[in-house]
Amino acid sequence: MPPQYRSEMLERILKTLHMAAEGVRASVIVNSDGLLVASFPPGDDENPHENPTSSPQVAAMSATLIGLAERTLGRLAQGDLERLLMEGEEGVMVIYPAGRASVAVLAEKDARMSHVLYATKRAAAEIEALLGA
Repeated sequence: MPPQYRSEMLERILKTLHMAAEGVRASVIVNSDGLLVASFPPGDDENPHENPTSSPQVAAMSATLIGLAERTLGRLAQGDLERLLMEGEEGVMVIYPAGRASVAVLAEKDARMSHVLYATKRAAAEIEALLGA
């Protein structure tokens, strides 16, 4: 088997996450500066609504949310951030830190959240191991 590029390995981690948890619509890996590292399904410049999370704006928002959550928890002496979970009328977004990056997942409202959370946490650990702490 030929060696894989890091970007291919990251996309494979996200694809595995989608297969492991039914109801996951889209996922992204974002670096600490808010830049998009990888997304699944991959973005389509001609149809950005197909995977709304693959846009640079969502990457920047995810990094901002993580930073705000980390500062808030620090200020309240609640320890390190384990995950950020937001529920909306149409779906759920969960973000896990992954070392120097984070992984954000958009799931359907009726998805089994225990599966989504477990699969996302496992993906975050794989991403952290691949990218380094």
